[in-house]
Amino acid sequence: MGYELKVDGLTDLSQALNELGEAAGSVAAGALFEGAAIMKDEILKSAAEIKTAPFKYASTHRGETRLPSPEEKEAVIAAGVGIAKFDKDADGVDTSVGFKNAGYTELGGKQRPVPAIVNAINSGTSFMRKQPFVRKASKTGGTKAVAKMKEHIETEAMRIWREVGRKYEKRSH
Repeated sequence: MGYELKVDGLTDLSQALNELGEAAGSVAAGALFEGAAIMKDEILKSAAEIKTAPFKYASTHRGETRLPSPEEKEAVIAAGVGIAKFDKDADGVDTSVGFKNAGYTELGGKQRPVPAIVNAINSGTSFMRKQPFVRKASKTGGTKAVAKMKEHIETEAMRIWREVGRKYEKRSH
């Protein structure tokens, strides 16, 4: 005994899925923007917790190290954290959050690049104890950022799916 199955609307469903796929890039960019904003806030919050001490020269040949000066900490916070221009390609959207283009600040009468100050504090040097505030922010903010990005993607995908569904529903009536 043979059965016959007749299905209408597969063309509409295929077109709806294509439209959803075309919107994926903008949804991903929106999610990335929200995640980057969370990381930016976390890095600034972590930078505010940098321990400082009044500036003094550390004798590296005696193995001395120092904490960053309050002026160095303030230079990092004042420079602010930047979000790089989004890099879109076939695989998705990418950006970075940090101090790469933070410019220069004056310390002790000399111009100093802010990224160098950040690296010295974050990674340490022969004369400065490391305080990995960027890594700390990455650990604490990473899960928050991913959760926010996932929430954004799910919300936007459902919104787009409802819009596309309404559009094709009107056609079939």
